[in-house]
Amino acid sequence: MRSEKKYVPPLFETKRARGLVFFRSFAVTLFVGICLILFYRVSNIPRDGEEGRWVWIGLLGAELWFGFYWVLTQALRWNQVHRLTFKDRLSQRYEKDLPRVDIFVCTADPVIEPPVMVMNTVLSVMAYDYPPEKLAIYLSDDAGSDLTFYALLEASRFAKQWLPYCKKFDVQPRSPAAYFVSKSPTGDGGGQSQTMDLMAIKIRVSSKISNGQIVLNLDCDMCSNDPLTVRDALCFFMDEEKSHDIAFVQFPQWFANVTKNDLYSSSLRVITNVEFHGTDGYGGPLYVGTGCFHRRDTLCGREFSQDSKIEWKKHNDHRRQQSVHELEEETKTLASCTYEQNTKWGDEMGLKYGCPVEDVITGLSIQCKGWKSAYFNPERKAFLGLAPTTLPQVLVQHKRWSEGDFQILLSKYSPAWYAHGRISLGLQLGYCCYCFWAPNCLATLYYSIVPSLFLLKGISLFPQVSSPWLLPFAYVIFAKYTYSLVEFLWAGGTVLGWWNDQRIWLYKRTSSYLFATIDTVLKTLGFGDTAFVITDKVADEDVSQRYEKEMMEFGATSPMFEVLSTLAMLNLFCLVGAVKKVIMNYSIHRLHETMPLQILLCGVLVLVNLPLYQGLLLRKDKGRMPCSVTVKSSLVALLVCTTFSFLL
Repeated sequence: MRSEKKYVPPLFETKRARGLVFFRSFAVTLFVGICLILFYRVSNIPRDGEEGRWVWIGLLGAELWFGFYWVLTQALRWNQVHRLTFKDRLSQRYEKDLPRVDIFVCTADPVIEPPVMVMNTVLSVMAYDYPPEKLAIYLSDDAGSDLTFYALLEASRFAKQWLPYCKKFDVQPRSPAAYFVSKSPTGDGGGQSQTMDLMAIKIRVSSKISNGQIVLNLDCDMCSNDPLTVRDALCFFMDEEKSHDIAFVQFPQWFANVTKNDLYSSSLRVITNVEFHGTDGYGGPLYVGTGCFHRRDTLCGREFSQDSKIEWKKHNDHRRQQSVHELEEETKTLASCTYEQNTKWGDEMGLKYGCPVEDVITGLSIQCKGWKSAYFNPERKAFLGLAPTTLPQVLVQHKRWSEGDFQILLSKYSPAWYAHGRISLGLQLGYCCYCFWAPNCLATLYYSIVPSLFLLKGISLFPQVSSPWLLPFAYVIFAKYTYSLVEFLWAGGTVLGWWNDQRIWLYKRTSSYLFATIDTVLKTLGFGDTAFVITDKVADEDVSQRYEKEMMEFGATSPMFEVLSTLAMLNLFCLVGAVKKVIMNYSIHRLHETMPLQILLCGVLVLVNLPLYQGLLLRKDKGRMPCSVTVKSSLVALLVCTTFSFLL
């Protein structure tokens, strides 16, 4: 008789998100509304020679883009899944055979990434609830700072008291700064990209020292918030039935210093709680550069095959017998600047170089080799980093992200063609959604300028109140933004937080994404090169105070600010000019009847820019907008409005 295979309870479960049928039905109705809007726009294009023909065609192009991009965003919501781990089962089966884990922490500058912050991250992961002989922490310092070195030396001494104390009293969190409720410096949470090249070195060097089968990489400000996180990750790698094709496990990025209403939308709440669960339903999330556990062999270029399952006991028996001197000499060679020349490192092995988001393109290439990834968003946050506290930091951060994603779209590793047939269509669309961040600027800029200028002139570009074609516009606007608000609240946000999110959405698209698009095009044409920028993680006390009060921080001259300010002043002038005409001509009824959507659009743009107007015109503190920006933006906006009024 053939014996039946004994049932082994899984180490993790995957569950479909609730309400998907309702969401899909709702999405279909919204799609129909978008199609009706496009049909209206196409069927009412002015004839050749008629006034406004090219403006109308421009609106059609913008609406086609918005519709196309909306379809991409639905791929991130269409098939959401959630994960659940069973750490007790892991301990029961594998406690004596747990794999070695190497943890890589990266830092680049002791001035803008203070060693105290870095040491808190190091100590927090040293205190994991995991066999210490199987845990190795590597700190790489791109600056080679003596200050960081001596801070690490002091941290190692402090750890002799701190680690036993944490485990004896089950301290949580295990970052000393967080535990003692001291104020930490503020920062980007996204400076990993500056030091991603160092990760390849750490992969090679660590293979000669500890050679952990599992690798975790962290930004220097991303402290561990849960001592059991390693065991959560291992549930995905060590399941007897479902782990053989999982290359990496991505945890979400959370930030300890986000304000109640998330002034700069730094928490990426919808991406974290909604969109990444959607990518997980199609084969796994993106690799975002920090808080990610990898199989070492996949980072070294291994392609997926049916025999990819790791024999944990066999690997744990592996030991290297070398003297300290021999090991030091060998690792010096591996860490040298010339080692990678004429090798596959940086291309087929390690992380891929030459892109501001090397993490994303590396994760994509791993998935294109047949591997999958998993997204785990536990109730207790696994890692806590530091979010930007000024608007310039936020805009620079998003410029780097969107520029890198756009470069991926135009590279040989583009998800649009390279990934076709290698990953699922849903995941392919999910990647494209982020890779198309930057080009969003064009349609958004058009919609933010042209309708307002034509409102000033009194020319209607949308259906009138009496027209039945107003209904699809009204439904799409109401349904889209109502769903957006509900989704944001479900993800743990507030109503004011959602409004802040809409503001930052506009600012990103009209500044960060604009400059990202320009720089990417110039680089593609050979006129520029990618430069990495590390956001300062130290904030002045007055900046911190304004941030805690949720006052938007400007305080610097920037081309991005000039664009944002000019757009804000232009819409203000257009709205004021339209109201003035109404008052002078007693034609408020006619304006309401003929141009309701233009009034709504221009009015919302003015309302969303209220903090910007305060910074330009009312505030006197150091965080206000520089006077030069105020003057330039006002003059340019006034010139555009005046010229437009005379030309048409």
